[in-house]
This record gives sequence, structure tokens and C-alpha cells, in this order.
Amino acid sequence: MNTVKANGITLAYRTWGPEDAPPVLLLHCRGADGADWTEVAERLATGPRRVYAPDLRGHGRSDWPGGYACEAMRDDVHGFLDALGIRRADVVGHSLGGTVAYLLAQHAPDLVRRLVLEDVPAPFPLDPPRPPAERPAGDLPFDWAMVRDTDRQRNAPDPVWWDHMGRITMPTLVIGGGATSLIPQDQVAAVAAAIPDARLVTVDGAGHLVHETCPDEFFAAVEPFLA
Repeated sequence: MNTVKANGITLAYRTWGPEDAPPVLLLHCRGADGADWTEVAERLATGPRRVYAPDLRGHGRSDWPGGYACEAMRDDVHGFLDALGIRRADVVGHSLGGTVAYLLAQHAPDLVRRLVLEDVPAPFPLDPPRPPAERPAGDLPFDWAMVRDTDRQRNAPDPVWWDHMGRITMPTLVIGGGATSLIPQDQVAAVAAAIPDARLVTVDGAGHLVHETCPDEFFAAVEPFLA
């Protein structure tokens, strides 16, 4: 594990691959941490690539500052790249990490060479809204306040998120998990349709955790796209 100061907080992160290889940034889903990407990262690193997998704020060993807007996570990632001297990277994001990834691509397109969004819903308001989640007992590997904050934004996302999809100008690969995913696949398809240079790949039967349940199929889609 390594740490770096970014956007006023400390972010913990893992790395794989040669330091001078092209950089790839992996952003995990809600409730996970950078270790969730280990199998994918090890395979990507043989490219060779330098792979970075930070713990998002409120997760794992990164700071838990108490405010968890997706825009703050976007700014954390921007600061992370700046702090490490990375001027351009491929960015892969899953679920919440995918939302952070496309917000970064909208906000700072020059930072993102290629973008991969794994089973990411379109930022449409939920109807009916998601009810408040009940905190499970015991210690958690993430800040429960993060769940409350991200649920609020999932229920009523900023309309700018959708309006600015056209600002994502880099080649983009959108991967859906098929009918068994908890994410409506028409929303995944809507994201792909809204991004000018995007294509959609569906891994039927994978569910929401595509890179975990079907790692070979996920890697077979991502590796040639990034190459």
C-alpha cells in the first residue's frame, strides 16, 4: 500500500507493473476498495502497464472525511493523478467508480486517454426513490455516511451529469452485465448511446460484478480496447 495527499485528504492506493509503463487507473464500486481489482490489475500489468487502484474516499485505508459527493471523489482522483505526475491515463470504473470516472472525463477530458465503464447506470432520478438503508451491525470497511450520501445522489443526481455526457470525447467502452445485473441494462445502453465515441459490450449472465464473475470475458473486452 502507498499513500498520497490529494484534494486535501490522504488516499491509499495499490500499484502493479513497471513504473515507466503506460498508466491505467482502476476505480472500484461502492463498499469495495482497490484490492477488488487485483486479478484484473495483475493481468493488465503484463501489458506492460503501470496500474493504479486507489481506495476512494470513505473506503478502505483512504481518509473518511465525512462528505461523499461524487464530485468530491472526482476531484480526489484528479488530485491523485496530479500528485503522482500522471498527465494522461486510461481510466476503468465500476459502478460508483464508473460514475466518478465519467465525471472526471467530462471535467478534465485531457487526463483520460481511454475510458471503460463497467455496469454503470445512467444518472436518471430513481422513481420511486431508494429508501434509507439500514446500517449493518459491527465494523465496516467503509464509512456508512458514504452510503447515505451516495444514495441521495443516486436518487436525485445533478442533471449536469447527463447533460455533459457529450463532453466525453475519448474512445469509451461500456460493459454491461446482462439481465442478471441489478443495474437496468437499458440505462447502461443509454450511457453508451449518449457518449459520442462509445461502444457497448454485454457479458450475459455476468451480473453487476462483471470483472469478478466473468474475468476472462471482461479482460477479453478491455485488453484490446486499451491496446
